Amino acid sequence: MIYTCTMNPAIDLFTEFEQFSPFVVNRSKFEDYQANGKAINISFMLKKLNIDSTATGFLGGFTGKYIEQELIKHSIDVNFIKVDGITRINTFIRSGELEYKAVNKGPEISLKAQEELLQYIKTFTSEDMLFVSGSLPKGIKDEIFVTIAKLSQEQGFSLILDISSDRLIDCLPYHPYLIKPNDEELAHLLGVPKLETEQELVNAAQKLLDKGAMRVLVSRGEKGALYVDKENVLFTTAPRGKVVNTACAGDTMLAVFVGKMLQTGDLEDALISATAAGSSTAFTAGLSNLEDIPLLKEQIQLKKEVV
Repeated sequence: MIYTCTMNPAIDLFTEFEQFSPFVVNRSKFEDYQANGKAINISFMLKKLNIDSTATGFLGGFTGKYIEQELIKHSIDVNFIKVDGITRINTFIRSGELEYKAVNKGPEISLKAQEELLQYIKTFTSEDMLFVSGSLPKGIKDEIFVTIAKLSQEQGFSLILDISSDRLIDCLPYHPYLIKPNDEELAHLLGVPKLETEQELVNAAQKLLDKGAMRVLVSRGEKGALYVDKENVLFTTAPRGKVVNTACAGDTMLAVFVGKMLQTGDLEDALISATAAGSSTAFTAGLSNLEDIPLLKEQIQLKKEVV
């Protein structure tokens, strides 16, 4: 079974305006409400690939009920820990070439609720895979990522991490199946201001392999993607298009990459498909419907380097 864990989910409100000015009433020309959260997005995208998953994490209030209902409506299994408070609403505003992101903190999660989630994760086995993605809500220390990494080694399940926490480094000795930093996060993890060249990116990713990660997928936005494991170094370019929303592109890339690997085992096609899917999501207000993937794949170039 595949599980996705979103500890700080949200309803995302996407709006577009002709112009967005302070101290006046700005009326949108487009709006869309979406059940969201990085690992929730992964469940949605896996479903579009006809891959089942169970979504877990924390939900509270009327907004939490909406998210749960949306997942169920799409035939995605749910097993969320119910908490006090209201699951957050985030707002993404597009005006011309500008994009504004208003992201809220979410409810405070009790120690009891945290323990309930960890007890659930302890039931996973070597037949299972767990995605842990996104930020943490109030009340949870990022030590929880290390605890989950330890559980993955003890229980034998495959762990995929897409987190911006510095504690990611401390998770690596437990050999996560895959980690997905973006290029800025990769630089930050290694304590450098910027990774200027492709070779610097490769060297940085290989350092994370040396620390214990089994695979590293680096999202690079308009520059494409990098994948590194002990035997492969692959780069993809990104297709061109009008960027509408960048919020969920990395989640889409990760879901499609892992999904395609599970379905076909074809590494090169999985990376090209994932790059196309991430771009497709960036070119629309919500998650990609995958219809334009064949066309986008034609624009992508793959480069292999000798390890």
